[in-house]
Amino acid sequence: MSRAPVVVACDLDRTLIYSAAALRLQGDDRDAPDLLVAEVYGCVPISFTTRASEGLLVSLAAAAHLVPVTTRTVAQYQRVRLPGVRPTHAVTTNGGALLVDGVPDLDWRRRLDARVAEECAPLAQVEALLTDAHWSTWTLSVKVAEDLFVYAVVDRAEMPETAVADLAARCDELGWTVSVQGRKVYCVPSPVTKAAALEEVRARTGADLVLAAGDSLLDQGMLEVADHAFRPAHGELHDLGWTASHLTVTDADGVLAGEELLRRMSAVVADAARAPAPVSA
Repeated sequence: MSRAPVVVACDLDRTLIYSAAALRLQGDDRDAPDLLVAEVYGCVPISFTTRASEGLLVSLAAAAHLVPVTTRTVAQYQRVRLPGVRPTHAVTTNGGALLVDGVPDLDWRRRLDARVAEECAPLAQVEALLTDAHWSTWTLSVKVAEDLFVYAVVDRAEMPETAVADLAARCDELGWTVSVQGRKVYCVPSPVTKAAALEEVRARTGADLVLAAGDSLLDQGMLEVADHAFRPAHGELHDLGWTASHLTVTDADGVLAGEELLRRMSAVVADAARAPAPVSA
């Protein structure tokens, strides 16, 4: 009996790819790892991965369905180039868009929109929380992503420590969730999750083994539904000390954690391939 496919779902920013500020390189410059450009914006390289990660990505994509899962919009995701990888499935917009061979699945979005309309307050009501006089004190800009969720780019030094907790409490009453990633504060409708989109990918591929990796609170649900979960030793979940019985945390942080994640996930996929195949009844 042939084996069912394996799905490896990976967050992008600060998990697989890293901005210059997020690299966290230490020691002498001559000892820095070889880096590859993973994203160009405005003709400027802005995201990177290591040269070693390139080979790991290629091998992992050959052995499993490698599925990028990101809070980025479709347009922002399309700027990313994972070396040697051409995913059949990708999840963007925090689960709001499911791409199949690079094309958004319209049926998935229609079903999601129906749930959001039924269960959550309107986007404009939440956007107003980020544009009122209180938040404007430390907010640099507010953006709406694909008419689905809203995020603020903030000055973290000026933002009070209680601001996010207060916002989260107000959003929870409206059926929305809040997460902080770097300088961005995200407000997302509760049904719009990476976890739900990953379960849809699991069903469509027929996978019986799912691995997931991520660093932020918006990744937590995806990690919880995976059979094996991984997170780097940095980011929102690390700061919160989040753990689980099926979770592996890297030893390294920064861009080297991304490389370590790929090695650890590759080992799990290889072990699964060596296990005896199930016998049909």
